[in-house]
Amino acid sequence: MLKTHAKYHLGQVVRHRKHPFRGVIFDVDPEFANTEEWYQAIPEDSRPLKNQPFYHLLAENDQSYYVAYVSEQNLVVDYSGEPVDHPDIPEMFGPFQDGSYPLHFQLN
Repeated sequence: MLKTHAKYHLGQVVRHRKHPFRGVIFDVDPEFANTEEWYQAIPEDSRPLKNQPFYHLLAENDQSYYVAYVSEQNLVVDYSGEPVDHPDIPEMFGPFQDGSYPLHFQLN
């Protein structure tokens, strides 16, 4: 069954359930919309279901900043109260407040 709404919102700070990174959501796909090659590269016992929201994150870990694509089942809310330091955040979002970032632009 296809889930019809996303649990998390744009600008929200989240962390990965299993891997040590966190990030800010900047886009959401209602279901998997990446390449089959990307999907098949995930170990079979860890592959998420495709029929759920997938989130694009401005992500960070202890070593670097990058863009991540993560299934809803693998995300949890980040309650640390700490901002994310990804260098692309100011291009899309306003200042960090109350655990999230406000969008700089209007969506259609």
